[in-house]
Amino acid sequence: MKSKLSGLAFAAALLSSAAPSSAQSPIRIGEVNSYKAQAAFLEPYRRGMELAVEEVNAAGGVGGRKIEVVMRDDNANPGDAVRMAEELVSAEKVDMIAGGFLSNIGLALADFAKQRKVAYLASEPLTDKIVWQGGNRYTYRLRPSTYMQSAMLAPDAIKLKKKRWAFVYPNYEYGQSAVATFKALLKAGQPDVEFVSDQATPLGKIDAGAVAQAIGDAKPDAIFNVLFGADLAKFVREGATRGLFKDTAVVSMLTGEPEYIDPLKDEAPVGWIVTGYPWYAIETPEHKAFLAAYQKKYSDYPRLGSVVGYSTIKAIAAAATKAGGADTEKLISAFSGLEFMSPLGKTTFRPQDHQSTMGAYVGKTALKDGKGVMIDFSYKDGAAFQPSDDEVKKLRPADCSPPAASVGIRTFSS
Repeated sequence: MKSKLSGLAFAAALLSSAAPSSAQSPIRIGEVNSYKAQAAFLEPYRRGMELAVEEVNAAGGVGGRKIEVVMRDDNANPGDAVRMAEELVSAEKVDMIAGGFLSNIGLALADFAKQRKVAYLASEPLTDKIVWQGGNRYTYRLRPSTYMQSAMLAPDAIKLKKKRWAFVYPNYEYGQSAVATFKALLKAGQPDVEFVSDQATPLGKIDAGAVAQAIGDAKPDAIFNVLFGADLAKFVREGATRGLFKDTAVVSMLTGEPEYIDPLKDEAPVGWIVTGYPWYAIETPEHKAFLAAYQKKYSDYPRLGSVVGYSTIKAIAAAATKAGGADTEKLISAFSGLEFMSPLGKTTFRPQDHQSTMGAYVGKTALKDGKGVMIDFSYKDGAAFQPSDDEVKKLRPADCSPPAASVGIRTFSS
């Protein structure tokens, strides 16, 4: 079932900023996402988009053309996502598409963009295949990938000098990709490491007690977790009940994001090494400006989804400005090597694989005033956590057909 702008607060904001009939036609972005299924991330994402649309249009739009977003809900289903994308392109006549949350949906939208020859900015899906094995000339990706976030976490994981590792992850493209990359990076930096348990759980349907028990039975020295949302909450609670984390180090992707750590409140884990978004303690000028504007508009604090939604629109506006409009060929050329300022700093879309250099914060979890926070964190620039150009060429051949090559591994210093 499709979900249109009607009924959403976003609709009023976009309609009010649309160009009058006597002005130039707006640049229309077709946005496909799992708004109902992943509301914790995507409601803040929608708000971030809305804020950026208002800012761009208030500043005169792109060459006098307003930005307009037309949204559809993909029901967390790749088939529905493609159908919604087709409707947006064929019926709504959008100039490009954006969005995607789950990695399997991002891959489906990337293939759609290739087949229909339409520009696509994958805002959120993290799988490496979007820009490597499944990459194509029409698709660019904003968020740091599973490879990049694994590479950001690997140095601290290796410093732990833990030999026996267990893994827990949602059993679909994102989780599989994250774990495969982390294992390879860990093995490269610590050859004697052992992998003693793999718990691949169905997304949104984890049997957390059984998973925690199975990991405990394997007696690991450390755990790598890439669960998120309700699955993460259940795992944290069951693991804590069983004492799983008492003497076991945990390295965890995404857990420091407010979307996932805030709902845990005083049950948030302590001492985990995580990627995340400590919005309350980022002191850069660009983030301060974003935070002030977001809080003024919504009387609420931003989540990482807010940053991603905001940056999606800002990136598209920058590309359209560089392209002089919304012609597909000019847009995809404009994205190549494009620089724009996000709330996390200057970001560039790499010409060699269409991956942006947006980074992430890495730190440790702690409890403060009854809620989980990140401490001892630092920003990891995504440009420093990429494979070499030669490795990218093997992963993403000139014709962008899916290669058989595996991910090349580099070592990274912290």
